[in-house]
Amino acid sequence: MKSVTLNLDGTADTQAEEHFWGFTDDRTTLEVREGPEKRQFDLAERTAVFGETVIAFAKRVPQNPVNNRLIDQLVGAGTSVGANYCEADDGATMRDFKHKICLCRKEARETKFFLRMIAKAEPSLKAEARVLWQEAKELHLIFSAIWRKSVV
Repeated sequence: MKSVTLNLDGTADTQAEEHFWGFTDDRTTLEVREGPEKRQFDLAERTAVFGETVIAFAKRVPQNPVNNRLIDQLVGAGTSVGANYCEADDGATMRDFKHKICLCRKEARETKFFLRMIAKAEPSLKAEARVLWQEAKELHLIFSAIWRKSVV
């Protein structure tokens, strides 16, 4: 059984997750964005594109009793990242903003989890799931930084 190390910001150490995905330093995989030189700084657009990509990926997962549950969970979490960010952006108070950003963090982490489960259930989709997992990880890190720096 593997132990999980929690970092000071409350996030889990992702070393075991990266081992699962087989990450190496020479990551030559597809990107959710057009390329590393075209980073998306508009979080509303970035999270919307992420949600759209999750939906497109979920449509490719074969349907069966196990996968159907995973698909529902994945689509719910993956699209909630952007929905919660839109709500945070329109937050009435700083406390409301911070709460919604916290929800973005949680949904991004949940998306990572269900991508891993789908990759296990459907090994042929692991490479595609890996690309989405990396984007979910980056979004989680972005929202964690925003959450930590937000003053209530």
